[in-house]
Amino acid sequence: MNDLPLFPLGTVLFPGGLLPLRLFEQRYLRMAKDCLRDGSPFGVCLIREGSEVGAPATPETVGCLARIDRWDMPQLGVLQIVALGTERFRIVERRLQGDGLARATVELLPEQADAGVPEKLAPCRVLLERIVAGRGEQDFPSPPRFDSSAWVGARLAELLPLPASAKQRLLELDGLPRLEALQRLIAPQG
Repeated sequence: MNDLPLFPLGTVLFPGGLLPLRLFEQRYLRMAKDCLRDGSPFGVCLIREGSEVGAPATPETVGCLARIDRWDMPQLGVLQIVALGTERFRIVERRLQGDGLARATVELLPEQADAGVPEKLAPCRVLLERIVAGRGEQDFPSPPRFDSSAWVGARLAELLPLPASAKQRLLELDGLPRLEALQRLIAPQG
């Protein structure tokens, strides 16, 4: 992809994840308008340096494509959207527009074939099933895919109280290695 608009944030989006956003800066309102008009994605990247508002931030090099799933404009100049994460990417080249919106040439990162959740990683699946049952399925992308190591790993990475830098490292891993890393966190071997 040669001209992906980037949205650096203080959070990490995973494939299959939902991300509610409140847009009010002109550069991001224009970006969302273009994405809605064209049906095109934008890139969500964790901020490495800088902040979400004001001067353009420097993003991490691996992020997640996002498509606008739902939107609402509760007041003039404020757009509320829910973005759905689709695929991971790596930034090859980044440039800034005059309004401060970052655009990038990116390469999509291939995902390994999803062979399901191996029995040795079942505690991760069981933990996620309990969380979903307790909170309700409406808080999660549907349908639930408890048989997918990529889906289970991504949802746990979103939910666990980990620093953003740890979530970024998890995003950079494929589905099964991500789930293995999470298993070591939730059930360390003694």
